[in-house]
Amino acid sequence: MSDKDENHLEERCIESVRVFDGHLMKVNQDRVRLPNGAESIREYNVHPGAVMVIPVLDDGRYVMERQFRYPLRKVFLEFPAGKLDPGEEPLQTAHRELLEETGYVAQRLEYLTTIHPVISYSTEYIQLFAAYGLSLQEQCLDDNEFLDVVLVEPQELMGLIRQGEVTDVKTIIGAFWLCGPRAT
Repeated sequence: MSDKDENHLEERCIESVRVFDGHLMKVNQDRVRLPNGAESIREYNVHPGAVMVIPVLDDGRYVMERQFRYPLRKVFLEFPAGKLDPGEEPLQTAHRELLEETGYVAQRLEYLTTIHPVISYSTEYIQLFAAYGLSLQEQCLDDNEFLDVVLVEPQELMGLIRQGEVTDVKTIIGAFWLCGPRAT
């Protein structure tokens, strides 16, 4: 697929204003020129980027976590993940988040892909890594972080996804990346 013939779809920024500047959320409101010459407004979350790690034990089980997610008021089963700190490389973030959240250290991290989970209203991207050669150290959760670490068989995770029990998009993509047709 080529980008060369897509200029007729592009919206051009006329003015950009930061309308909310919170600790995590930063929201911009842009006035844009549409391809037909008309103007419109676009609002979106500005995000620094994140990583997700799929920790794979030597026996094939995944190291996962159960964590309460306030916006949806429920506990989710997901792979460890976290946002990039200023000046931090994604590989550093992946190692840091893996240790902080699960207590595991990986001998090897393999980059899998980059996803954009909500392209309609966020600049967020998440780099996915698989972690191998795991050794258990000591979990170092942030002061305001609460989660349970669980070990899950790949087939069990795929079943939970198909039953609608796991709905976190980054976790689903990661599971299909390792367990899907590519993995066979």
